[in-house]
Amino acid sequence: MTLDREVAEALLFEWTQGESLRAHARGVEACMRAYARKFDEDEEIWGITGLLHDFDYEKHPSEQEHPQVGCRFLKEKGYPESMLQAILGHAEYLDVPRESRMAKALFAVDELVGLISAVSLVRPSKDIREVQPKSVKKKWKDKAFAKGVDRRDIEKGAEELGVLLSDHIAISLEAMKSVAADLGLDGAAAHFRGESIEK
Repeated sequence: MTLDREVAEALLFEWTQGESLRAHARGVEACMRAYARKFDEDEEIWGITGLLHDFDYEKHPSEQEHPQVGCRFLKEKGYPESMLQAILGHAEYLDVPRESRMAKALFAVDELVGLISAVSLVRPSKDIREVQPKSVKKKWKDKAFAKGVDRRDIEKGAEELGVLLSDHIAISLEAMKSVAADLGLDGAAAHFRGESIEK
């Protein structure tokens, strides 16, 4: 089949209504595209893999169903096996080996996108473009911050991918900044809230 981002995003939107999960998918997509460029890989398949890695999560959040239900659907639609294996591999509890670089990248960026988003949202401006890698590292050390983010998975992912953790944070942060508006992290929410208060 021919991979089409618009079709993939329509699929994401059909299965996922929540804006935060849609934004997470776009953030992971941006990071996957950045890593595809870094490693001279196919940016389209890497990006779409990131975009769809959690598309079934809202409807099927249990470990018994996610991401297996989504992968079965994608397989029926003719999506490539390498993509399905990467999506299955990002769920540690399935014990699916991450053999491809794409699978390793997806696992590495997934949790980190959540942490970077959280760091951006606690800023008064809510603008990711003002976030520096050192800000992410500082919040990383605060175990009470974004407790749902598994730092060990991020460290393990970076190691599997063969990149230093500091570089991994910088690459992912820059990728997310490039799609700040799509992630709802361009400061618009803070600006809107300020206008509402003034009125």
